Amino acid sequence: MALNNPAFNNPAFQDPKAVRTYPGGSQAANLGGNTQFATAQRAGTDAAAQAHLEGMYAAPSAGAVETDRMSYEDTIWKTVGLFGILLVGAVAGWIWTMAPVAETGAPTILPWIIGALVGFVLSMVIIFTSRKKIRPALIFAYAAFEGLFVGGISAFFEMMFEGIVLQATLATLSVVGVTLALFASGKIRASKRATKIFLIAMFGYLAFSLVNVLLMVFNAPIAGGPFGLLSQEGPLGIPWGVIIGVFVVIMAAYSLVLDFDSIQRGVRNGAPRQYGWLGGFGIMVTVVWLYVEILRIIAIVRGSN
Repeated sequence: MALNNPAFNNPAFQDPKAVRTYPGGSQAANLGGNTQFATAQRAGTDAAAQAHLEGMYAAPSAGAVETDRMSYEDTIWKTVGLFGILLVGAVAGWIWTMAPVAETGAPTILPWIIGALVGFVLSMVIIFTSRKKIRPALIFAYAAFEGLFVGGISAFFEMMFEGIVLQATLATLSVVGVTLALFASGKIRASKRATKIFLIAMFGYLAFSLVNVLLMVFNAPIAGGPFGLLSQEGPLGIPWGVIIGVFVVIMAAYSLVLDFDSIQRGVRNGAPRQYGWLGGFGIMVTVVWLYVEILRIIAIVRGSN
């Protein structure tokens, strides 16, 4: 996939012959040639310069491997590889979750719990150690356990609401695709003000989620329903989970914008190639968060009907 800077569409960068028409090119050099010696000397210099340019254009372009610097293409392939590991883990988590159904009639939540806990610990280790060294092995392990979590929770919800996983997957891919297209076209960008609002909203949502979980654990009367406060009816009869979920999806989409912006700055700054793994890790964390939120929104809507 080519993701080249549009500025390099200038003919001076596309056609080596176009260099002759620019100040300092062969035409400009020939303007002051009044002697046969000067003309021959300049002609020899132009021929050498032209041969050098043709050699540069004939040579293969240096990629991330040759330069050991972060690039868009290399980061994309790393991200695809991480999602491949996540998908394998998700299949394992799905099979493990559904295995007891034939005997007991109920799925197990063990893959869901193990994947979530181990994935959280690994993510913290990756984040706090990445300032000193990028460890791809830890990111691979995170992708595997996160896949275990995604597969487990997906199988659990699929048993409750048939077809919900396909719906959530298509919705997630749509949000990611639209966000990427808007960012690539330059119609949406990260800003300091929007990022501050995002961080405040994020901390508020985390606080609300913690309170909601505690109310559900202690079986508080106010937290009735399978999703606690999110199951309660809000304005116009719409469950609070749907209303809050829409804002959370918007936050997750903006988080994707921040991820794309970070990768873009990493490439521009010539960050080491290993940082492509960190870029893929960040996108994977955000996409999983987005998927789980959409899965929950659909579950709340279908459960309230």
